[in-house]
Amino acid sequence: MANIKKIAVFTSGGDAPGMNAAIRAVVRAALYHNLQIVGIVNGYKGMIAGNFVPLSSIDVANIIQRGGTILGTARSKEFMTPEGRKTAFGQLQKEEIDACVVIGGDGSFTGANVFSREYDIPFVGLPGTIDNDLFGTDFTIGFDTSLNTVVEAVDRIRDTASAHSRTFFVEVMGRGAGFIALHSGIATGAEAILVPEVEGEEESLFSYLKNHKDKPSNIILVAEGNNIGGAQEIAQRVKERFKDLDIRVNVLGHMQRGGAPSAFDRFLASRMGVAAVEALLDNQRSIMIGFKNHEIDHISFNKTIKGHRDLNRILLEVADILT
Repeated sequence: MANIKKIAVFTSGGDAPGMNAAIRAVVRAALYHNLQIVGIVNGYKGMIAGNFVPLSSIDVANIIQRGGTILGTARSKEFMTPEGRKTAFGQLQKEEIDACVVIGGDGSFTGANVFSREYDIPFVGLPGTIDNDLFGTDFTIGFDTSLNTVVEAVDRIRDTASAHSRTFFVEVMGRGAGFIALHSGIATGAEAILVPEVEGEEESLFSYLKNHKDKPSNIILVAEGNNIGGAQEIAQRVKERFKDLDIRVNVLGHMQRGGAPSAFDRFLASRMGVAAVEALLDNQRSIMIGFKNHEIDHISFNKTIKGHRDLNRILLEVADILT
């Protein structure tokens, strides 16, 4: 086992439901293995500032059901510089921290990878992002909760769409990936789903609306990073071509990041958190804890940072068949 006596855990980048469950799991797994554990407040920014807080089992009681992150999160431009990382390492040394667990996305892992290489300190990452776009894991912490939030919102929107015979464009998060839009679109029975990974969607959408002019209401799911534009822009272009449609737009925005984590996200975060501590004790470093085929997996930071996760083409076919 590695000669590790004290570890730190922190959250970085965008928040995701289930981060608190992951913090809880890391803390309690560390204590189970007789390790000291501290939290770093506000991610890499807090690391540079030396903002450390000791964590006990009681400190993480009653947080598994809470959204957000009790440790806070922030992006740090200073950490991107050699000077900033040098200061951060000095703070870790002063606190006598032997290893770190970072909960975040590819940007957080990129910083951890560079830092670990420069200063020879072990880092293990937990995939915490609602986008579900990290290479090497079937699910990221927060995706399932976000998906359920979108489904609930769209179900409510469909009620009023049906009542008023309207076409609603609903924009969801997914700047570079359409996982939320595709999965929620299938789950809500959306009439069309627009994602960044598929070209030529504008004509397909126009064709659908032309061939279904008599359909009283429609739900169009729009990933914010699709190839046509945002929901407002797409709705305007559709309105110019189909003047008889009564069109409305809903941008769900940051509500997709909030709320109590689902049972699955709590389970996933808990299992990954324990696995992260065990990986450090097993001399693992610069890896992300993944979840593939319902089993824990270790993926190097290099692979998950450089790799690209594609949409499941079978799901795209399913969406086409059902619409």
